[in-house]
Amino acid sequence: MCVLLLLLLSLLFSSSNLFLLSWANSITLSLSPPPSTSGSPWDNLKYHAAASLARAHHLKHPKAQSIVQLYPRSGGYFVHLSFGTPPQTLRFMMDTGSSLVWFPCTTKYTCTHCNISTTFIPQHSSSYKNVTCYSPQCRLLFGPDLKCRNPTLHCGYIIQYVLGNTTGLLVSESLTIPELTVPNFIAGCSVSSDNSPEGIVGFGRARESLPAQLGLKAFSYCMVSHDFDDNTTASSDLVLTTTTPGGGCSKRPSAKIQYTLFVSNPAAFPDFYYVWLQNISMGGVDVKVPAKYLMIDAKGNGGTIVDSGTTVTQMEKPVFDLVFKELDMQVGKKYSRARKIEQEIGLEPCYNVPVDKKKIKLPQLTFYFQGGVEMVLPLANYFLYANDAVVCMTIQNSGKVGVGPAIILGNYQQQDYYMEYDLENNRLGILQHKCKST
Repeated sequence: MCVLLLLLLSLLFSSSNLFLLSWANSITLSLSPPPSTSGSPWDNLKYHAAASLARAHHLKHPKAQSIVQLYPRSGGYFVHLSFGTPPQTLRFMMDTGSSLVWFPCTTKYTCTHCNISTTFIPQHSSSYKNVTCYSPQCRLLFGPDLKCRNPTLHCGYIIQYVLGNTTGLLVSESLTIPELTVPNFIAGCSVSSDNSPEGIVGFGRARESLPAQLGLKAFSYCMVSHDFDDNTTASSDLVLTTTTPGGGCSKRPSAKIQYTLFVSNPAAFPDFYYVWLQNISMGGVDVKVPAKYLMIDAKGNGGTIVDSGTTVTQMEKPVFDLVFKELDMQVGKKYSRARKIEQEIGLEPCYNVPVDKKKIKLPQLTFYFQGGVEMVLPLANYFLYANDAVVCMTIQNSGKVGVGPAIILGNYQQQDYYMEYDLENNRLGILQHKCKST
């Protein structure tokens, strides 16, 4: 029987051994869209479009910088976790595109262009320990060739995230999940940030990620839809699993799940979850994307990743142009382009459509993955209403070709889909499923 522990969210190793959860088969957390500091749905929409494009730039250029301005909001999904003894509860953005878990730390924490409500106070925790530069934990993050000038120096880090960054020290601390305390969890205590979320819980593929440190065999989520109104009451489930996926867990949909294998990561991008997208169709018409964009080349460029931290799906220009062209061929004769709206919100194409939604006819978009998996997107997953009479496609041209993944499948396209990351069997489960708000 599956034992479930509930933790309400806002979308919501030791030095030598990984901590293995043996007390329960799974933990269920609530997942919800981020809260908003201010602004209308229109303002949020413009922000999320800019943020998705910025994040695509970051994922494709993980060490690069940019001058584009970001604001203290995010299009991701958030979860609450507790660190320290006694526990201090903090909010984190769930991110499958990075691996380190880090949180705002100390009373002197500074952050520009951020919206931080709570910081972790080390002095209030009896289990807080700094990690030294020579420690195995520090080398876990920076690699075995790390050079240290002094064995007693703390393990410091600077991490680029989207267009911002965060700086801090690696620490060992207790992580508390309902009815369980995980000792010696390795995380980042950030003391300074710029244009960054409140904290990140990394679900990526590297060894410092939360799934790796907890020894998870799988994790899954079902993202409730967000209408860019930042509804703070909506949430759904994020399930952490320590047994073989399935295992009788009641939180798993009863319908048959389709699986596609994860693709081996190129050395340049060890954190990402690559899948083999084989084809795209629009209204039943094959878009005919050249294979060179769908496959990872010798330099690690190309291919498709699934990313919970990107809002709208990103495609390199040659791929985007093909999708755009086919869509416009099928829609452009019926509906005129809303070019002013396109310029204002950064999404294209946008079309002037009837106010009566029942009269709108748009083609179906389908992604075809290895293993015969089809991800048939309902219109709500790749179009949104900019206003009562204008719809815009929620896929963006990420620009430069041949740098990093060619396609980034964002969370807007994952709404109301059950996504199961089967780490034990190296595969991704996909099932269209109405995600219930908890």
